[in-house]
Amino acid sequence: MSDTAPLVFVVDDDASVRESLEAAIALAGWRPRVFASATAFLACPATDGPCCLILDVGLPDVNGLDLQALIAGERSHMPIIFITGFGDVPMTVRAMKAGAAEFLTKPCRDDVLLAAIEAALERSRAAVDEIAAMRALRDRYAQLSRREREVMALIVRGLLNKQVGGELGISEITVKAHRGRVMEKMRARSFAELVKMSDRLASAPSRPV
Repeated sequence: MSDTAPLVFVVDDDASVRESLEAAIALAGWRPRVFASATAFLACPATDGPCCLILDVGLPDVNGLDLQALIAGERSHMPIIFITGFGDVPMTVRAMKAGAAEFLTKPCRDDVLLAAIEAALERSRAAVDEIAAMRALRDRYAQLSRREREVMALIVRGLLNKQVGGELGISEITVKAHRGRVMEKMRARSFAELVKMSDRLASAPSRPV
């Protein structure tokens, strides 16, 4: 099994379920990591690569729905597939509204579970790619000088170079020079692309433009 294969985490207090899932996951070519409790899972370092979590609802320490809430922020790229022997409609609705990839009832067929895992991993790959793209975008924005950031903020609002110069008390020629450096450092191929970059940065909660 490749060390680069996606990780599939399993949290279930039933040893027979863990063993069965571990074997099925490994046979499918993924890397299984199994845990008997939420506490044990939380002690495991988070992974940055594609992954998913098969999670039992009824755990002895922290129940699956509460664990879902605990890891929602730091492991947002990890889709959760719930499995339970006593699911009901309110429980399913709560899990799905909180972003669960799937909610399955035990015992579930191998083909159904494997299909759910494959779909969850595809979703995880997309999330990982988006996180990497945002990190790269933030790194490029961090390379801008204070003045270049000021110019960028004004031009993406639709101000002309002359208007930007008036706002900042600099000449139009200087604005054009700053604008060119902004486009170069941000690797924007067009003004429209720069606007989209600005929108993405502004929507990121940790580091607004």
